[in-house]
Amino acid sequence: MSPLVQGLVIGFSIAAPVGPIGLLCLRRSLADGRLAGFVSGLGAATADALYGAVAALGLTAITRVLLDHRALLQLGGGVFLLYLGLATLRAKPGDAGRAETPLCEAKAGKLSAAYFSLVGLTLANPLTILSFVGIFAGLGVGATAGGGWPAFRLVLGVFLGSAAWWLLLSSAAGWLGRQLAHGGLRTINFASGLVIAGFGAWQLAALI
Repeated sequence: MSPLVQGLVIGFSIAAPVGPIGLLCLRRSLADGRLAGFVSGLGAATADALYGAVAALGLTAITRVLLDHRALLQLGGGVFLLYLGLATLRAKPGDAGRAETPLCEAKAGKLSAAYFSLVGLTLANPLTILSFVGIFAGLGVGATAGGGWPAFRLVLGVFLGSAAWWLLLSSAAGWLGRQLAHGGLRTINFASGLVIAGFGAWQLAALI
């Protein structure tokens, strides 16, 4: 199996499990349209690719620094999740018709915020890099890729595999958002806000 295909499979499998990142992308796709959800997912895919690069290139010094500052990263991620959860609880459901808003009409500032918020939130979880290190070591992927072009193809595959999952999720959620009435979106807002805030509270409690 080529490094690109290996990366595709690994990136998709890392992104697919349901967690706070998935819930955020799902909620944004439902409330703001599939474009906002997909751009958010690209932020997570970018962070996955960065951590994948660290694992593929065997940059143990960077890995050690991340793990040494794990508590600080966990604190930042927990506070951010708690804030996003509370903001989601207070948010009013958007117009489902915005799922069809073309890219040229979308607000660039809002999309940038959606992208970079997910980059930061995904990077704030150092366990992600442990997942990549464990998978690469278990499958012998890092040793096979080595460095240079093979490693680049592996990391590119991780990004594309993760992005493919977010495209599927945001497209399905965008379609669902158009089918839901205002009350249904309000219920989803409330439920996702509670769960996201719960993830943040749990992450903060784990520090104690």
